[in-house]
Amino acid sequence: MHNKRQITKDLCWIGTNDRRLALFENVYPIPTGVSFNSYLMTDEKTVLFDTVDKCMSHQFFDNLECALAGRKLDYVIVNHMEPDHSATLPDLLLRYPDVKIVGNAKTFMLMKQFFQKDMEQNLVTVKDGDTLNTGRHTLKFIFAPMVHWPEVMVTYDETDGTLFSADAFGGFGALNGNIFTDEIDFDESNWENMRRYYTNIVGKYGMSVMSLLNKASSLKINQICPLHGMIWRKNIDLLIEKYKKWASYEPEEKGVTIVYGSIYGNTENAAEILAGMLAEKGIRNIQMFDVSAVHPSYILSSCFRYSHIVLAANTYNAGMFVNMETFMHCLAAHSLKNRNISIIENGSWAPMSGRKIKEILDSMKDIKTIGELVTITSSIKDTEFKKIEQLASDIVSDIQV
Repeated sequence: MHNKRQITKDLCWIGTNDRRLALFENVYPIPTGVSFNSYLMTDEKTVLFDTVDKCMSHQFFDNLECALAGRKLDYVIVNHMEPDHSATLPDLLLRYPDVKIVGNAKTFMLMKQFFQKDMEQNLVTVKDGDTLNTGRHTLKFIFAPMVHWPEVMVTYDETDGTLFSADAFGGFGALNGNIFTDEIDFDESNWENMRRYYTNIVGKYGMSVMSLLNKASSLKINQICPLHGMIWRKNIDLLIEKYKKWASYEPEEKGVTIVYGSIYGNTENAAEILAGMLAEKGIRNIQMFDVSAVHPSYILSSCFRYSHIVLAANTYNAGMFVNMETFMHCLAAHSLKNRNISIIENGSWAPMSGRKIKEILDSMKDIKTIGELVTITSSIKDTEFKKIEQLASDIVSDIQV
């Protein structure tokens, strides 16, 4: 049986939800699943906006058949060629052999790499700014390269003010019946799903996102329909403001993310002591993460959110603790900048983790070091305690500037 929901008179959601998938892109944990959104416009011409992941094809085709209600499918617009949105295209052509596939030159370059099926006679190539009239609606194609693949484009319905935003404005989490953000109490857990999705999927490409936001600033947007997550038809200004902060690597708020790697608990103890001192000095926003227990995607999200970061790691094989090293490479790979960072290192005979952390930070842009490097030799003594206390004062002073 079908599952679809109406968005406007001529537009409905015909996507699917996967609550069994453990890792998005086989990397990022998704404990509440993920949605694969697809949309159908029924005008004088029928238009499908993207498809879904191959594993959800059965439900998707049931939804599409119901929504078409016996009509033929005229167009499918491929805003993003990543397989979780395009893998069902060959099957779509088997069912609707006359459908026209709308994309750009890079879309079709990738399509030929993914699929052996000859689709040449079905392809309609568009350029940045081109339009397609479907009857009552006029669709405008706006290129958004590297948000987060080079072929990405978004489609703007000039008639109803709907932006089909590809991977922009998306989020983790399956949809639980309610597909609109205004149908639920949209709280910090929902923002965290969106923040973690943004920082890990497109966070590296802030300049590209800002370019898209600048292009979209002249559009009257009444609803945003992303390929993952919920549809926005209210509070769109708030969403765009969040995206501007993320894309410019500006912290959402002042606070401290404490990231630690510890073997026998002594480095963890230093992180706990620092957190307590910060709290006593009035810092309200503190998040702590054990790199051995928490996936880097959650930690990265917190680092995008808050202004200050503390990295505490023991020395391991003359370098830094292996899980901290993994996280540090993740931090650098996502191009985070404009952050104030402090370092705590531990080592029993030759502390090296602080130096190794600093080497990676030096490769990043606009990173400011707060306080002196705190070095612990095995466990915390009075001298180290006082250094941690001084570091807490330095961080608080910087936050209060």
